Amino acid sequence: MKSIVSLLVWLALPGLLLAQEIYKDGAVTDIRLYIKHKNWDGILDSLKQAGTDERLTADVVINGVRYKGVGLRYKGNSSYFSVRKSGAGKLPLNIKINYSDKSLSLSGGYTSLKLANSFRDPSFLREVLAYDIARQYMAAPKANFARVYVNDVLLGLYHNTESIDEPLLRRYFDDGKGTLIKCDPADWNVRTPAGCPISDHASLQYLGDSAICYQHIYALEQGDYEHLISFTRALGQSPEQLEQILNIDQTLWMLAFNNVLVNLDSYLGKFCHNYYLYRDSSGIYHPLVWDLNMAFGGFRFSGAEDAALTDEKLQTLSPFLHYREKSAERPLIAQLLSQDLWRKVYIAHIRTMLQEQFVGEAYLKRARVMQQLIDPMVKADTNRLYDYEAFRVNLDTVARADKSNIIGIAQLMRARVAYLLEHPLLKREPPQVGLV
Repeated sequence: MKSIVSLLVWLALPGLLLAQEIYKDGAVTDIRLYIKHKNWDGILDSLKQAGTDERLTADVVINGVRYKGVGLRYKGNSSYFSVRKSGAGKLPLNIKINYSDKSLSLSGGYTSLKLANSFRDPSFLREVLAYDIARQYMAAPKANFARVYVNDVLLGLYHNTESIDEPLLRRYFDDGKGTLIKCDPADWNVRTPAGCPISDHASLQYLGDSAICYQHIYALEQGDYEHLISFTRALGQSPEQLEQILNIDQTLWMLAFNNVLVNLDSYLGKFCHNYYLYRDSSGIYHPLVWDLNMAFGGFRFSGAEDAALTDEKLQTLSPFLHYREKSAERPLIAQLLSQDLWRKVYIAHIRTMLQEQFVGEAYLKRARVMQQLIDPMVKADTNRLYDYEAFRVNLDTVARADKSNIIGIAQLMRARVAYLLEHPLLKREPPQVGLV
């Protein structure tokens, strides 16, 4: 009888593994790539440098389940080019599960894996922790950690972040078939086309009615550029229409999130990028945060001044950055916060996030659990970009990443919370909510 039960368990095992959630909270996904080419690294480099959509074919075993003919490529901008230039071998990866067989998908319908190398984050925690907070207030990807092997040799510990595509869009919105725009240039070296206004990156400034003026800044993943053009036109010229075409509340949550967490490698900061816009079937736009490895002060350039911000300036970043200046280069901030009601909602969202995540240090308790989980894996990761000691201390205090000092997460947020709680608008007595 025991042998029959064992046989049934063995037969059911692939299905049980298949059903495992690859983004399960508190878990580490096991990803094993099997590549026939000995010079796979050089091939992936060549494909990345060429900017081609072609991928290297491989097999992958994820939590014990094999998928054949997946497509592999390097991804990222600074996290690829800066790391490759330094000579390090741990580069960010994009795995397309249904590259050869369109019928393949992971449990949950996922067809892509986005694996990040913790660039400029010695703590290894920023990306997963920031997404964990974001999902409590807005539509945002799932994220956890993954151990990645190539031909059974450990490549390293990665962040495993859900791709912004159909499964996420279906989960939060409708059928996931609306217009999806990645607000990031496909190539940062492309110049502004002749005759087009110069935009401050993906700031949503109106650049005229020609799609040519948008294509070098925004990567269209679904739909057409006409929707983006009409949105930027309304944002710049007819802000009274915004309630009919934009999810105002979710946008205010995103702006509050970027500011509280000093996530300057975003719409808020110098390069004004790292987010998506999705237009659902009813014509409403929704912003989606993306690429959070430099949240919690990992990037020091606000765009309001040229110099890198000091630790103190990160801790005391104004909740009204770009609004006080009425910056035409940040119309999403300038237009929304100029409305009295929306500005009050924005402040209320900041207050909510502070009280629920930071005043009682719930975020820090969560981060320490994550740190304990991955500690032995970081220690075993001989390809990690930064010293093990930097990982050990950067949750609490400053650590070095390349030639930069990366402020400690708790070091930043304890001072930041104290600053924000003393802000005149946040010190006001909030209205009391009665019967809901």
